[in-house]
Amino acid sequence: MALVFADRVQETSTTTGTGTFSLLGASVGYQSFASGVGNGNTCYYCIVGQLTSTDPSEWEVGLGTYTTSGSTLSRTTILSSSNSGSAVNFSAGTKNVFVTFPALWAQDTYRSEEHTSELQSLAYLVCRLLLEKK
Repeated sequence: MALVFADRVQETSTTTGTGTFSLLGASVGYQSFASGVGNGNTCYYCIVGQLTSTDPSEWEVGLGTYTTSGSTLSRTTILSSSNSGSAVNFSAGTKNVFVTFPALWAQDTYRSEEHTSELQSLAYLVCRLLLEKK
């Protein structure tokens, strides 16, 4: 089971409630979760109600596991949502379900790179000072 990042993965679903989502196939111009993520792998996902058929204010970002048997996405960890960070109880209607790169993860990566650069600069400075003392 690997964490997979993939571009242009999107399917639709009419699943309601807070449980596992049944996926209905790739949206036009996108690849399916089966192709992009693969069986038993995890991915960061976003679920959002389409404007035409459900409440567009219902949305969720999280970490889930895709299973080809039944073409399902389990919602393992909720990172953010329209339900104050908890699992959304999705109402009836069609939702878009797609692979995403969550802002929280991106911010942590950026901060990590930022500090790495600061540490490299500090290490360089310490080395220069040590060399000057010789």
